[in-house]
Amino acid sequence: MNKSWRMALAAGVALAATGAVRAADRPLDGAQSRPNIVYVLADDLGYGDVHCNNAQGKIATPNMDRLAAGGMRFTDAHSGSAVCTPTRYGILTGRYAWRTRLQAGVLQGFSPRLIAPAQLTVAAMLKQQGYQTAAIGKWHLGLDWPEAGGKVDYAKPVHGGPVDVGFDYFFGVSASLDMPPYTFIENDRVTAVPTDHAAKGEFGRQGPRAPDFHAVDVLPALTGKAVSYLERRAGTGQPFFLYLPLTAPHTPIAPSKEFQGKSGLNAYGDFVMEVDWALGQVLDALERQNLVGNTLVIFTSDNGCSPAADVKTLEAKGHYPSYHFRGYKADIWDGGHRIPFIARWPGKVQPGAVCDDTIGLMDLMATSAQIVQVKLPDTAAEDSVSILPDLLGTATGPVREALVHHSINGSFALRQGAWKLELCRGSGGWSAPRPGSAQEKTLPSVQLYDMQNDVGEQHNVQAAHPDVVRQLTKVLERYIADGRSIPGTKQANDVTVNIWKHEPPVRDGDGNIITHD
Repeated sequence: MNKSWRMALAAGVALAATGAVRAADRPLDGAQSRPNIVYVLADDLGYGDVHCNNAQGKIATPNMDRLAAGGMRFTDAHSGSAVCTPTRYGILTGRYAWRTRLQAGVLQGFSPRLIAPAQLTVAAMLKQQGYQTAAIGKWHLGLDWPEAGGKVDYAKPVHGGPVDVGFDYFFGVSASLDMPPYTFIENDRVTAVPTDHAAKGEFGRQGPRAPDFHAVDVLPALTGKAVSYLERRAGTGQPFFLYLPLTAPHTPIAPSKEFQGKSGLNAYGDFVMEVDWALGQVLDALERQNLVGNTLVIFTSDNGCSPAADVKTLEAKGHYPSYHFRGYKADIWDGGHRIPFIARWPGKVQPGAVCDDTIGLMDLMATSAQIVQVKLPDTAAEDSVSILPDLLGTATGPVREALVHHSINGSFALRQGAWKLELCRGSGGWSAPRPGSAQEKTLPSVQLYDMQNDVGEQHNVQAAHPDVVRQLTKVLERYIADGRSIPGTKQANDVTVNIWKHEPPVRDGDGNIITHD
């Protein structure tokens, strides 16, 4: 099966009423088996870093390729943001993070929780359906650290984390591996009090570190915990949901000794190979425990490759982490948020399949709900669409009306069919032209690209298609006003959301946006 629905935008799009439905509104044959769900999330892995996505890529990824050979590879999957915290929020809640207080950037290791206490998560939903749930890896969604005398009291439990939002078990770190505190957390307590002070050289930021906690050991430790978890779940008869957000290949780029120099490119290439190894360990454990047949495995990334990968060196050696897409992590262009996405579910997903449908990582909630036949309330998963029809090969068109993108500085974009509208002059991120730069100020206030004919986003056609700019803008404005992007009762955003937060548009006397300056 090879689906390609890169359709031109038609006037009066009706998919909001006909295409995107709440989970379980249309039960599908063969979807009642309540599979185990393993969701592996790499950190800063580019679309082109996966060899089956990029045949000219120079990094060997045999386990990612092996997963794709046994399942479906998506070519147009996107993270909820070009940076990680908002993406993780969307994965677990099915809601865009720009509906929360987080309007730009990411949280830090000591930031308070982002997921509200009453917010339904995919873990809580599956737990209600009898699933055992575990999160092993990088959290980066905020924690409510206990304090005493104005300092963190590590002897007390931490609140607002995974075990408070639906996970039965957690082992991992509070945020990115370059953010303190540098210590493991198990359930709601640190495994070792951070009494040392980490040097900037090892982690990238100074801060409290537990004795013997080193960056190079974290990915192997998380992988080992995941394998042990799968071994414990085997034979119990209870379905499980394992959320495995890895810390790599994000900075600090610290491949284990056995992977150092293995790629022949640079340390980042080595680290990607170690991420592939980690995935392989999970796949091998599923095979050893006879869990493959009834397990849906998804492998993806939280955003595009970071410039910290030493991209210039990689590209000089013929490896392009963003493949033929423009930009990198943090950018509004597709290199910032188009990511690898591979799903395997034996007997349900056709081996070796490729799907070109546009999907988002926030779609996990609705997909999982449709699999277990749960009707989600209107107060949950406001931006999640089930991709089960794509997975099962029963879809007859795009599963969603449109998809919203977001950059590190809070710039918005909207993708609908072949069209992509970007409400900023430049990258909205770290690539040139950067926000506020002299170069950016000379460019039109909006960008419009025909992604069917210009997937590299090189030719801004906003001046030639003012009608498309207006129509897509209205779709985005509706999504914000309704507090949701899928059919259902209107909801409230947590804060006032302004899509023109960086630069108000120029309008004519009738209120229409003037698309060129």
